[in-house]
Amino acid sequence: MPSAIDRFLTAIGYPERAPDGATSFELLVDGGTVRLWTESGSVFLSRALACAAEDLPRLAALAPGRMLREEAALSADPSSSDGAFLWQSVPETADARAMQRLFESFCDSCDWWLERVREFGEPVAEIPPLTIRP
Repeated sequence: MPSAIDRFLTAIGYPERAPDGATSFELLVDGGTVRLWTESGSVFLSRALACAAEDLPRLAALAPGRMLREEAALSADPSSSDGAFLWQSVPETADARAMQRLFESFCDSCDWWLERVREFGEPVAEIPPLTIRP
């Protein structure tokens, strides 16, 4: 019987296969790395957002609204240089369609969050001082 990781890779049509007995695997998706692993009866996906530490509060302020729209969760690891990351899970027993939906929704979430991180890196337009003319 194929492992949950093998079933996930097959469900999404990923061109590579995981080594036999692997409990984790890294996928190259849209120029970034999505980590796939199994733990406690679930299949997890995560992707680092590579944001600056000073941007974490701004990202966190967006999280409550996004939690209403998506299942991916924003988290942070203070010991990591990547700062924030997204993660999402599905039970190992999920069928291929549920795994495919997980992957698609997770990638959509990553796109949205990565765009916010890029926006934070752009300089903020300075508002010119008010000038009163006679």
